[in-house]
Amino acid sequence: MAAGPPVTISIEATCENQVQEVALDGTEAYLQPLSMSENLAKLAQKIDFNRSDSEGEEAQAQAQAPAQGGEEWAQRQQNSDDDDAMLKFQPSLWPWDTVRNNLRSTLTEMCVLYDVLNVLKEKKYMTLDPVSQESPPSKQGLQLCGKKKSLAGAAQILLKGAERLNKSVSENQEHKHQRDFNSELLRLRQHWKLRKVGDKILGDLSYRSAGSLFPHHGTFEVIKNTDLDLDKKIPDDYCPLDIMIPSDLEGSAYIKVSIQKQTHDIGDLGTVNLFRRHSLKTNTGTAHWQSKLEVAQNVLLCKEIFAQLSREAVQIKSQIPHIVVKNQIISQPFPGLQLSISLCHFVNDKKASKLCGEKQRPDDHLYVLEHNLHQLMREFHKQTLSSSVMPHPATAPFGLKRMRLAGPQAYDKGEISALQQNEGLLEKIIKQAKHIFLRRRTARTIDSLANRIEDPQIQAHWSNINDVYESSVKVLITSQGYEQICKSIQLQLNIGIEQIKVVHRDGRVITLSHQEQELQDFLLSQMSQHQVHAVQQLAKVMGWHLLSFSNHVGLGPVESIGNASAITVASPNGEYSISVRNGPESGCKVVVQFPRSQCKDLPKSDVMQDSKWNHLRGPYKEVLWSKMEGRNFVYKMELLMAALAPCP
Repeated sequence: MAAGPPVTISIEATCENQVQEVALDGTEAYLQPLSMSENLAKLAQKIDFNRSDSEGEEAQAQAQAPAQGGEEWAQRQQNSDDDDAMLKFQPSLWPWDTVRNNLRSTLTEMCVLYDVLNVLKEKKYMTLDPVSQESPPSKQGLQLCGKKKSLAGAAQILLKGAERLNKSVSENQEHKHQRDFNSELLRLRQHWKLRKVGDKILGDLSYRSAGSLFPHHGTFEVIKNTDLDLDKKIPDDYCPLDIMIPSDLEGSAYIKVSIQKQTHDIGDLGTVNLFRRHSLKTNTGTAHWQSKLEVAQNVLLCKEIFAQLSREAVQIKSQIPHIVVKNQIISQPFPGLQLSISLCHFVNDKKASKLCGEKQRPDDHLYVLEHNLHQLMREFHKQTLSSSVMPHPATAPFGLKRMRLAGPQAYDKGEISALQQNEGLLEKIIKQAKHIFLRRRTARTIDSLANRIEDPQIQAHWSNINDVYESSVKVLITSQGYEQICKSIQLQLNIGIEQIKVVHRDGRVITLSHQEQELQDFLLSQMSQHQVHAVQQLAKVMGWHLLSFSNHVGLGPVESIGNASAITVASPNGEYSISVRNGPESGCKVVVQFPRSQCKDLPKSDVMQDSKWNHLRGPYKEVLWSKMEGRNFVYKMELLMAALAPCP
């Protein structure tokens, strides 16, 4: 075998597990082999990081010294080129040498970085003092010229940017104004029904899709607006789309409903002022065609309402026939009153503005009834739309047993006709007008009594939740300062269409008609009875005894309004008695009965000789009630009872 350079051969032990323990029975317990990470940690523990590079070089030289003899003998056997190549191949002394060197250099750099950061952060290691230098001579002229030049350049840049912004804004505004016809047509189609007939675009204003049966076609035409001068500036309200509305739907209209006193001459009917309401202002931000179509559709709806009311006024058979003259419908809900329903439609705004400037009387238009008319018409449309019979199947299963009883239990002709009777718009609006008028008259009657009569006081509490045909008000009759003890009169007035039902505190129900005088007389009689009830309650509080009480006195003058009430009370010791008679018209009369012993002007009687008859009370003496001190009737009565009561 040819001689060669020495080669380092690694010799490792066999991969057998070391014996950890041998038991008494001869079994051996082996140690588990190390994993790769544990083996790496074991090898890393053998690294000596404190050993310098020079010591490593000396150890390497000493390890290579015994091999010098073999190298010299090999150099003599080979050529010089082979010797140089073999000399360059020097295996590393230690495989972890490079790792140690890199970690050592990294540690050195980190220590240097830490020292530098400490020097910069902590002022105790190093401080820097500024070095004073002589300032060079200032050149203010040159500096000023430089600043001017810099400012001029900046201003030029800002001006160019402002010009670009103005140009872009103006272009955007022009694009907004120059809306094309197709985009406006698309917006119009989103709100209104359109169809193309030949070369025309037609729209529909009617309520036929909602159930209307009005024969008016309600068609408008969409055209392109060509009244634009390209040489002039485009106006802000320019729209490339325009509409043509039928002439009978131009302008604005509304339904006027009012209740007035009946006039003797009906020759001027239909000449009401049609121009009292100003034209509606269009909302900003809405298209011109949108507001125009809405106003035209409102005119169409008002015409449909008036046509329906006129048709019903002619067909309905009432005791007092309804009158339809020109643009007015006259009805008589109550004697002496008339309900006027007028269609007010105007086209010329100039004429309307002139007539609006003239002297006008107070507006008597009932806006609530106008709103209710629109609501009733929409309900009529809904009923018409829902009354259409949907298709039914040709076959059906057998019905229930009660269906076979329809023969003997079927409706007769009267019941069927009663089910088919439906009230029209005119009948409903007349009922609502009657209720509104009766409610207003009731409120006016209560207010007039409250202003005219100060004692007792009358209060009205109206309910916020009412119906279109019925309202309620609670009436309290009290005396000032004695509300807690004098609250026996509490009335509930249910105002209907043609009558008023009064519910008392004890549950009694009285029905009054629509006459104002009847309600006024009833309230006056209740106020008269309140005074007598107040005396009764006051007597209980002050310890007086009740001798007699009557709401309807049969003696004395007859009252034209209701009946007079009377009460008699006696003092606690029985010596004095007070009798009160109060009537709605005659007013109040108070008499006091004194003891017989205090009456010196009494004639001696031959019949009553015994002294025990002297304890009887003598004749009555009337009290001048108008000269009594006190703010009201109950307060005066309290003073009178206190004066006649015995001292404790």
